[in-house]
Amino acid sequence: MNTTHSRTTWIVLPAFNEEKDLPTLLGRIALVAAESALEFEILVVDDGSTDRTAAIVTEWASEHKARLQRHETNLGLGATLRDGVQWACDLAADGDVIITLDADNSHTPELIVRMLRHIREGHDVVIASRFRRESRVKGVPLNRRILSVIAAFLFRVVFPIRGVRDYTCGYRAYKAELLKGATQDPAFFDQDGFQVMVDILLKLRRSKDIIFGEVPLILRYDHKEGASKMNVGLTIKQTLILIAQRRFT
Repeated sequence: MNTTHSRTTWIVLPAFNEEKDLPTLLGRIALVAAESALEFEILVVDDGSTDRTAAIVTEWASEHKARLQRHETNLGLGATLRDGVQWACDLAADGDVIITLDADNSHTPELIVRMLRHIREGHDVVIASRFRRESRVKGVPLNRRILSVIAAFLFRVVFPIRGVRDYTCGYRAYKAELLKGATQDPAFFDQDGFQVMVDILLKLRRSKDIIFGEVPLILRYDHKEGASKMNVGLTIKQTLILIAQRRFT
């Protein structure tokens, strides 16, 4: 019997008004799981959507492995990711893997298999990186790409982490036992906005035993039909504040 994927992969999707992209993404995840004999469960946290996001997940869950948690109002990515990760930690066993990715179909779920292989080979955290040789980015505005490069350089200088080049991408795989231990600290998720992805790495880097790695990401913003949820100016401001807080505390 093939036991390569005998453990469960918990896929956490923070979602806000993703009715246009979520059905396609869910179908792609299911196809990857079927082709790879992957034991998986999708956990969608709907952050106060005003469209059919919740209804789509409910319909999908009747035939597939998906569960829904809802926020009555929009709380932001930090709270949504917190609830999704904590939910996965409550359900996961040691040896399982927790994966986070965007619900807008811009992250290629076909990469999950490669990320899982890296986890099985000994990594504790695997990031889908835009800054590896085989990475590709399509459909992202030039100003956003320039900001990403500048941010990546700044983080590598101020907060170097061996094996990490992409500090802001939310497409990651974690060993479940690592997150289960980290989330015991109530302050582990104390950022509300998109800067939460950076903060997770800055907190995990405190442990010298964690092995970080990356795989090249193919980021397809051209596949995304819904509007971007990121306020670029606010995200830059919040990230700079975070850098100052973590650098001098």
